[in-house]
Amino acid sequence: MATEEALRIKPSSAALIIQDMQNDVIGEGGAFAGSGSPAHAKSQNAVANVARLAKEARALNIPVFHIHYIVEAGAKGLKLNAPLYKGIKEANAVVRGSWGAAAVPGLEPQEGDFIVEKMRMNGFCGTKLESLLQGFGVETVIITGAWTNMSIEHTARHAADLGYEVVVASDGTSTVNDEWQRAGLNYALTNVGRTPTCAEIISALRG
Repeated sequence: MATEEALRIKPSSAALIIQDMQNDVIGEGGAFAGSGSPAHAKSQNAVANVARLAKEARALNIPVFHIHYIVEAGAKGLKLNAPLYKGIKEANAVVRGSWGAAAVPGLEPQEGDFIVEKMRMNGFCGTKLESLLQGFGVETVIITGAWTNMSIEHTARHAADLGYEVVVASDGTSTVNDEWQRAGLNYALTNVGRTPTCAEIISALRG
């Protein structure tokens, strides 16, 4: 494993990804609230941390991408080949136009942001994300969102394989408990990317 250097991010070639920060995923009263995800997001202060990071990104003209899991009513067209997908259908979660599919308060898309819809864990799978990143000349992706050891890991690994420098915000991500969070950051993402805090990312962006 290479020695870790000081974090440096060039704003002109960076992009911010806010993934799955939706009511059904991390919101109180959402479809998966019973998993512990709302409590863990709160313990991470994830929404406020990501909101601050997004504000900084917009001020620096860094494109902000909201990746939202969206399914049609009745989960039509959603292939149920994994427990997660079956769970989405059973919970009637993230249905287009519903409260559960909407962004959590504080992380609503702003003018100039981009919304990317997905139906898999990986934010690149079957979406326009890669084309948009290429269009902006992005070299570094800053990834935030839920859940760290599932969708965030999938997206981060794919980004690394595509040639992007990957930065995953340690306190701008959450899952269902601290054990799973540590597994995602300290094990699953080992040698995939960097895992600084949102404050450290902001500092790096400011140079």
